[in-house]
Amino acid sequence: MIKNPILRGFCPDPSIIRAGEDYYIATSTFEWWPGVKLFHSGDLKHWEQLPSPLTRISQLNMIGDPPSGGVWAPCLSYDKGVFYLVYTDVKTKKGRYYNNHNFIIQTEDIYGEWSEPAYLNSSGFDPSLFHDRDGKKYLVNMRNGFKGILLQEYDPVNRKLTGEIKNIFSGTEAGYTEGPHLYRIGGWYYLIVAEGGTGYGHCVTQARSRCIRGPYEVDPGNPMLTSKNEDGGSLKKCGHADFTDTPRGEWYMVHLCARPPRGSTSCLLGRETAIQKVYWNEDGWLRLSHGGNWAAEYVEEPAFTKEHPFLPMPVKDDFNDEELNIAYVTPRIPLGGKASLRERKGYLRLYGQESLNSLHRVTMVAVKQSEYQVRVETAMDFKPSGPEQLAGLTYFYDAMNFYIFGKTAKESGGEVLVLLKSDGGVIADEIDPIPLKPDIPLYLKIRTDERGEKAYFSYSQDSLNWEAAGNFATDILTDEHCRGFTGAHFGMYCHDMTGRGCHADFDYFEYRNENHVPIIGCTAVKTPPFIRR
Repeated sequence: MIKNPILRGFCPDPSIIRAGEDYYIATSTFEWWPGVKLFHSGDLKHWEQLPSPLTRISQLNMIGDPPSGGVWAPCLSYDKGVFYLVYTDVKTKKGRYYNNHNFIIQTEDIYGEWSEPAYLNSSGFDPSLFHDRDGKKYLVNMRNGFKGILLQEYDPVNRKLTGEIKNIFSGTEAGYTEGPHLYRIGGWYYLIVAEGGTGYGHCVTQARSRCIRGPYEVDPGNPMLTSKNEDGGSLKKCGHADFTDTPRGEWYMVHLCARPPRGSTSCLLGRETAIQKVYWNEDGWLRLSHGGNWAAEYVEEPAFTKEHPFLPMPVKDDFNDEELNIAYVTPRIPLGGKASLRERKGYLRLYGQESLNSLHRVTMVAVKQSEYQVRVETAMDFKPSGPEQLAGLTYFYDAMNFYIFGKTAKESGGEVLVLLKSDGGVIADEIDPIPLKPDIPLYLKIRTDERGEKAYFSYSQDSLNWEAAGNFATDILTDEHCRGFTGAHFGMYCHDMTGRGCHADFDYFEYRNENHVPIIGCTAVKTPPFIRR
């Protein structure tokens, strides 16, 4: 059986394809770099992370993008040996005006370099590319203001949209129509959309037409997938789906979900990716194989699978490789020379830039939280000269909501340990500064309880004797509190607000899921080669 979620912790808005016997999923990253997470599987159960398609500033520049802006709902597609990816870069998302720009890139080698982007439009987010049987290609996206689904033909030679723009579907009474994907099955064009808003009213609805431009008739059994507050299942917020078949003709659907602790509506882990087995009923509509329209936690595996061994991310990273593991992320842009594995062997050196509440240049290397009960630990060498310089561990949601647990210096001199909390942008000291011995490593640890509701901070100056610094609620790091989409992250962090770029050296980074669920990820140098078909 396949256990859900298949992509655990902050992997929302999944788009899935099959190329031969291999499956690939792309998910949103919002303001995290690199843009778009990409995963591969041979059995729909075990997934490895691949290098991101967006690795260059020329493809994506998110400097100044707001919290939970940036890359929304990418769509991965495959046609005649070419992989395509369309994605949105959201620049503003408040009030009436959403400024969002849609782009397309492509490659023949999904493990290799992707093209420079071609601009498509800015009329709405959630773009999706559809390849029709006659060779024509079409882009669909929601219209800003949730005013329907727009369709326009795409010219692959000139890499631009062309022809009439048509609003082909206004949605159902569930409202907030978004996340469209088009398919052609038999004599029908099927349109799958997300509706109800990406919260606890989220759902998947479907419609179909004999003509790609409509009119589209609505499935009388809608929503085909949903999860409401009164449902007793563990998977909530279910919606934003995509479908694929298997080499044996089975059908599966991946979809967005969330796992709040039982009895809670707060999501510390963000929105994740789950999978369901589906089938076509006698009336030609997709239905869940286990019946009803609720998401199952355990799903039947496909009859045909392809073995593909890979290495998960190590629990403890000693920074002995030449490149950072691809599970690490940074805010908005690559760090480039601000992060180095070569300047001090066996250490990650981070050069301080702007403070953690900046939307521009922040030096942080982070991993998403993928389970509720975790333990994170690091050791750091850092010599601050004043209070404008600070480095350590951060427990982070976005630029307005975070904890910083680290070392700085007093105005009068002397190194101290501080624990800061930012709640909605208001930053406060959670503990009195603790004097530290100079010129020795500082060991920092954060662990969370079984439900992820409390974080316990502790420190050591010899790695053997640990002192508690306090425990604090994690509610400020949830999607609901922050009104965001990204879930919590743990990161190594350094800032130097003098502009002199002082550095901190991190000896190791340990992230451990206490329930022993492996962490998806592998080093880029160990990624297997792509086999052309």
